[in-house]
Amino acid sequence: MDYKEYNEMTAAGAPLDSNSEIQQFMNFAADEAQKVTAKINTGYHTQDELRALVSELVGYEVDKSFRLFPPIYSDYGKNIKLGKNVFINSGCCFQDQGGIEIGDGCLIGHQAVIATLNHDLSPATRANMTPSKVTLGKNVWVGSHATILPGVTVGDGSIIAAGAVVNKDVPPACVVAGVPAKVVKRL
Repeated sequence: MDYKEYNEMTAAGAPLDSNSEIQQFMNFAADEAQKVTAKINTGYHTQDELRALVSELVGYEVDKSFRLFPPIYSDYGKNIKLGKNVFINSGCCFQDQGGIEIGDGCLIGHQAVIATLNHDLSPATRANMTPSKVTLGKNVWVGSHATILPGVTVGDGSIIAAGAVVNKDVPPACVVAGVPAKVVKRL
């Protein structure tokens, strides 16, 4: 198994069996992502150096407009798509195995979490996981400590309030807040 094959499988939403070669690949990929994030999170780096390291993490050259304030955490790395003029603040956690797409102009606040995997509900198969992509449209602002759960799409121009837990799609041009997040304002 390789990154391309794994990404195609997760894009299809195929269940990930914990007792298979899939799990072995997930462990390998997590180790590789940890090596790169350890470099990012250790010592001072210029924005050019950070862009090079993030490019290594995601597997392609990120745009020169990308900015990051470390630390950042990713359990995979190779399934993150970053648009132009994206800013990620410190302490963010990206569980990107199911795919994370961050549109142009997005701002992601301190310690935001984006998750793309769910475990099975049955105790007998709980270690198995189901991937589901998270998509942030253009010019989305994710507030500090917000959590975005698997399968969510956030519409262009929307705001996720600090501390919100987003478990369903967010329409364009609105503010969501709360646990679970609900629309509180139209922009």
